[in-house]
Amino acid sequence: MTEQGLTYAGAGVSFGAKEETTDRLKCILSSTYRPEVLSEVGHFGGLFALGNYDEPVLVSSTDGVGTKLKIAFMTGRHDTVGYDIVAHCANDILVQGAEPLFFLDYIGTSKLYPDVVEQIVTGLASGCREIGCAFIGGETAELPEFYREGEYDLVGTIVGVVERSKVITGDEMRPGDQLIGLSSLGLHTNGFSLARRILLDVCGYNPADHISELGMTLGEELLKHHKSYVGSILNLRNHCDIKGMAHITGGGLPGNLARVLPSNCSAIIRKGTWENPPIFGLLQEKGRVESGEMYRVFNMGIGMVLAVARDQVDTVLDVLTASGESPFHIGEIVDGEGQVTLSETP
Repeated sequence: MTEQGLTYAGAGVSFGAKEETTDRLKCILSSTYRPEVLSEVGHFGGLFALGNYDEPVLVSSTDGVGTKLKIAFMTGRHDTVGYDIVAHCANDILVQGAEPLFFLDYIGTSKLYPDVVEQIVTGLASGCREIGCAFIGGETAELPEFYREGEYDLVGTIVGVVERSKVITGDEMRPGDQLIGLSSLGLHTNGFSLARRILLDVCGYNPADHISELGMTLGEELLKHHKSYVGSILNLRNHCDIKGMAHITGGGLPGNLARVLPSNCSAIIRKGTWENPPIFGLLQEKGRVESGEMYRVFNMGIGMVLAVARDQVDTVLDVLTASGESPFHIGEIVDGEGQVTLSETP
C-alpha cells in the first residue's frame, strides 16, 4: 500500500477557494477603475498612470479596522467594514489636501470563505466608488492556525496626490482662526475595545438587542459606517482656503488636533457646540467613564476638524451644509504651545 503524499490542501490551504474568490472579485474591482488604471485583476502589481500635475506630491496611508471586526464576526455582516477602512484611509490623506487615486487591501484569515471575502470586497469597492478611487488590487492570505477560526484581519493602503503648492500642513494656522467640526455617524472605527467591554461584558447586551436609547439594535449602531469627508472637503477647497485639518480617530479631539497645530498655537474646543450621537452618552453612563477618558478614546460626534480664517466661517458652513454635511463652529486657535483645551463654556 502506497502512502499518499502531503498536500497544501491537507495543511489547510485551498487553491480552489483562492481561485473562486479571485473570479468573484474581478467585476467588483473593475467597477472602481479610473482611466489611469493600466492593469487588470490578477497581475502581480497594479499599474496606475499619474495624470498631469506640475509638481505632484504622493500621499499615502495604511490602517486597519481594529476590533470593530469583532462585531462583524458576531453579526455575520461583513460589507460595512470594507467601506470603513477605505473611508478611514482616505480621510487620513485628505487632511493634507490629497485626492485619493488608488487603494489596495490585505485580508488574512484562517480559512478562506469566498462568500465572506466577497462581502468585504463589496464594501471596499463601494467606498472606493464613492470617492472616485480605483481599487487596483491586494492580497488575500489563507493562514491556518495563525488566525482564529471564522475570523480575519483587514488592512488597507491608499495613495493620493496633491500639487506641492496646495499641500495642507497646518503651518499657516494663526491665532484667531476658527475651528469647524464635521459630524461623525458614531464610533467610526475607534474605541471599540472599550465600547465592547462596556456594552457586551458589563451590560451583557447582544448585537441583536434593540437598545431604546439608540433607536436600533446594538449591531446596527456599532456597524455604522466610518464617514468619508472626501467629496465635501475637496469641493470646499474650490470655495475657500483650509489652513489645517485633523481626522478625529484614536486619541480623540485633543490628540488628533494637537498633531496639526503649529508650535506657537493652541486650540480651544467648546463642548456643547455640536450634537452628540446617543451612543456616547450610553457608553459614558453604563461604563461610568470619566469625561476626559471619553474625549481621549472616542470622537464624541466630530469626525473631522477644519481650521479656517474668521472671515470665511459663514462661507465654510454654507458650502459644507450644501454638500450634505452637518458642520459646527466648535472653537478657535489661540496663542500657545500646541495644547488643546476642552472648554465647558459653549
